[in-house]
Amino acid sequence: MTRQPPPPHALRLGFDRAFGRFLANESANIRSGVSERNLCGHLGFELRVEANNPSWAGYYVDLEYNRNQGGQVKTILDERAVVVSITCDLIIHSRGQIPSCDNLVAIEMKKASHPAEAKEADRRRLRALTKTSFDGVWSADGETLPEHVCGYLLGLLIDLDGPNGRVSIEEYRCGELFGVEQLSF
Repeated sequence: MTRQPPPPHALRLGFDRAFGRFLANESANIRSGVSERNLCGHLGFELRVEANNPSWAGYYVDLEYNRNQGGQVKTILDERAVVVSITCDLIIHSRGQIPSCDNLVAIEMKKASHPAEAKEADRRRLRALTKTSFDGVWSADGETLPEHVCGYLLGLLIDLDGPNGRVSIEEYRCGELFGVEQLSF
């Protein structure tokens, strides 16, 4: 199936609507220190509401999804071209059914109390996931699924500071940091 994916700004608008509902519904849980998995599940629910948009038809919101079509473990090439197995907190993708644009959004969530190294690993992962290729070795060409995961249109790192009622959202596009947004709840 060949088709045009929603543009990154439309994906971000859908995320923002879902995230607004998530913060409204889950702020007490965030402040109380509920686990990231629980919070990701609640954000996934809100993203599924957005996935009902016709431009998102054929896409799924999956929590900790780690397989490619055919059951292979998802991998990326890191900045040193080392193969790394991955599991994102949340992804929006076609599960391999739309090769012309399989991957839409990759989301990593961390609490502010996590070590800086864990957040930096998420940043590296999101830069790799949002690249369209790695030195031409692999690519998301729209015809075949790449050996290593790539081509996500949007990557988001959500850093939750529950005790202080703040959140930071880093946005990645095309393998680079695109912007940072600070919110209070």
